[in-house]
Amino acid sequence: MIKIISLFKSKELKTGYLYFYVHFIVEVVCFFYLSRVMKDSVAVWLIPFIYDGVAFVPQSIIGYISDKFPKINIGLIGVILLFIAYLIYGITNLPIYLSLIILCLGNACLHVSGAEDTLKSSNGKLSPAAIFVAGGSFGVVTGKLLAKTSLNPLFLLIAILTIIPFVLLSKTYLNKDSKADKFNYVREDLNPLLVILVAVLVVIIRGYMGYGIPTSWNKTVVQLVIFFCTMGLGKALGGILSDIFGIRKVAIFSTLIAIPFLCFGDNIMIISLIGVMFFSMTMAITLGILVSKLKKTPGLAFGLTTIGLFLGTAPIFFIKVNMISNIVIIIVASILCAIALGYILKGDKK
Repeated sequence: MIKIISLFKSKELKTGYLYFYVHFIVEVVCFFYLSRVMKDSVAVWLIPFIYDGVAFVPQSIIGYISDKFPKINIGLIGVILLFIAYLIYGITNLPIYLSLIILCLGNACLHVSGAEDTLKSSNGKLSPAAIFVAGGSFGVVTGKLLAKTSLNPLFLLIAILTIIPFVLLSKTYLNKDSKADKFNYVREDLNPLLVILVAVLVVIIRGYMGYGIPTSWNKTVVQLVIFFCTMGLGKALGGILSDIFGIRKVAIFSTLIAIPFLCFGDNIMIISLIGVMFFSMTMAITLGILVSKLKKTPGLAFGLTTIGLFLGTAPIFFIKVNMISNIVIIIVASILCAIALGYILKGDKK
């Protein structure tokens, strides 16, 4: 209990809390936009595909640039891009794809900014980045619900502007010694390229599985909110529990224990939610693995996870599988992920 209390009171978590809010607002803004645009568009499937590609894939490039030129405030650039995207969307008749691409790039910049600040100020802990990542799940569902109201999109310009003080304040927790060089979760005898490939492969598999989780029970607004909140809780717990009990234990346990809950929770909400919570824990863990081998370029490391997510989610736009095949994929993929994570992670200290 003392260890838990001290973790939540630690100064390392402050940046995580700040970027929880930033990530929340970013996803509110983006998914409000996506939900509104898709409702009025004939290319319903194309817009989210473009969004995933342009928001996820460039993060590795943006992250690398931010790593090499740390004085550039990528977060503020992201705020400006979101603001411009909403101005174009709200008051002009320019093609929708113009505002969509600018929105995606703003999203990418703010994700990279959040990853870099939380990782560099974390003193080797996973919790700050995990809390930052968790904020997005709450923002996604909020944006989807707001899009169903009569709210004028221009009102979200105010929400975008509220991000600025949080981005600026997070920089005050960084100094010349703020680096990601204390991440040492991976076996030192393994080839770095092998570790990176395995970690990205795990992200790809988990990204694909995330869209294949059977949730027939999810039919009402309340259930949708609970689903996304549980996902966000799982993402946060992945980092928090790893800091408390050890990353290897949490990685293997959460991956394997999620299997029966995911497979048999299709029509039973509570069982499904338990599976979703455990399933979501690996996000911070795979990031910690990548940063352990890319200490000097944490932005690039985070960008590799988003490339993995894109590669994992892309097939869902073109391939559909039946329920039985889906369950088999969940079981086999989860076991493979657990083996891979167990192999590359160091043993936890007793």
